[in-house]
Amino acid sequence: MTRVLLVGGGGREDAICRAMVRSEASVYAVLKNENPSILRLSTDHRIMDETDHEKILKFARESGVELAFIGPDPVLNTPLVDRLWQSGIPVASPSLSAARIETSKEYMRAVLTRHSIEGNIPSRTLTDAAELSSYLRDLGTGFVVKPVGLTGGKGVRVMGDHFRTPAEGLSYANEVLDRDGRVLIEEKIQGEEFSLQAFTDGERVAPMPIAQDYKRAFEGDTGPNTGGMGAITDGDHSLPFLRDDVRDRAVGIMQQIIRAMKEEGNLFRGVMYGQFMQTAKDLRVIEINARFADPEGINVLHILDDDLLDILFSIAEGNLRTYVNFHGKSTVLKYLVPVGYGSNPEPGVLEVGDPGNPDVDIYYAAVSGTLSRVRMSSSRSLAMIATAQSIEEASHAVEESMKCISGRFYHRRDIGSPELMKRKLELAGIRQ
Repeated sequence: MTRVLLVGGGGREDAICRAMVRSEASVYAVLKNENPSILRLSTDHRIMDETDHEKILKFARESGVELAFIGPDPVLNTPLVDRLWQSGIPVASPSLSAARIETSKEYMRAVLTRHSIEGNIPSRTLTDAAELSSYLRDLGTGFVVKPVGLTGGKGVRVMGDHFRTPAEGLSYANEVLDRDGRVLIEEKIQGEEFSLQAFTDGERVAPMPIAQDYKRAFEGDTGPNTGGMGAITDGDHSLPFLRDDVRDRAVGIMQQIIRAMKEEGNLFRGVMYGQFMQTAKDLRVIEINARFADPEGINVLHILDDDLLDILFSIAEGNLRTYVNFHGKSTVLKYLVPVGYGSNPEPGVLEVGDPGNPDVDIYYAAVSGTLSRVRMSSSRSLAMIATAQSIEEASHAVEESMKCISGRFYHRRDIGSPELMKRKLELAGIRQ
């Protein structure tokens, strides 16, 4: 069996690990929490700081791994991928320099600008407080404040959603500026956001089904931003409220970005995912990321009908085929999180039973313990996912299976619900 290094211990990595095992890989896992699903599936593991690249490299060498894959974005912001390649271990993840497409929002916007790539949003990186104040005053109420670096999905704040007045927005922008020495301000746009993930070897691109995740903590898309409360995909690999040309245009934008990075001598190999927004008349790029999304990566890996190990080797070797097979089913995933998640989480213990439905499964995230009894951390705990003929049916199946979990937790019941889907169709001007 092929020995593969997998770094990360969340729900996304549980999904990656399961797909690797289905491909008959022998997984050597590095994770900071004792994720019971990953520990059960892996041949060997180390519990350690996931950003300690030297210790991880030592474990990889001692284990004789033949391929490596990195899950979390903070790890991609270390020299681990470069050090593995230097040691003769192929990696299906981007180098430290290529990962800047995610780890530096400033770099991402610069690539789009330099190459006149479709979908860019007017933006400006500011380093001076007086200039920042003047710039926001000119923008009025139409702006978004973003830290330039990684924020775990929680640092971006939008005028009108996260603060009520321009003064509150300026206060947060100054907070970021004081901490980081620079802050990115973007023009606010309105529309329907979605995620497109793709495998790439730096030249060829193999897109995955479009997904939509739900970052706001509370139902009705309210409350603070989180790492993601859940996600949906549809059986046709688009979404019912997106225009027919949107998926092809999004794939084309990602192809242009990958081509531009190669032209600049910054080859990107691995999984790239774009966060896009369909506006009333256009398509815009919100962010580009350098790995599987979480939770959207779980959704697509759950319906992957192909050999993940073959795909990852072809990425590392530079001979990726441009079509990957996925089942034609809809999926809905809902994360179970501690009560108070997003502001003041209260982690406890969850008892995990059998969902009682062959179309429902549970992935283990930032937890420790056993498969039947997990200790929650302050982050996301369990991802319950269902497949069905429609998004609404999958959402109902998840809700019906929630009774198999005992303990104090919170989840967003409205993800994929008929009411939410109807509202999205109405906002898109689509009649049922």
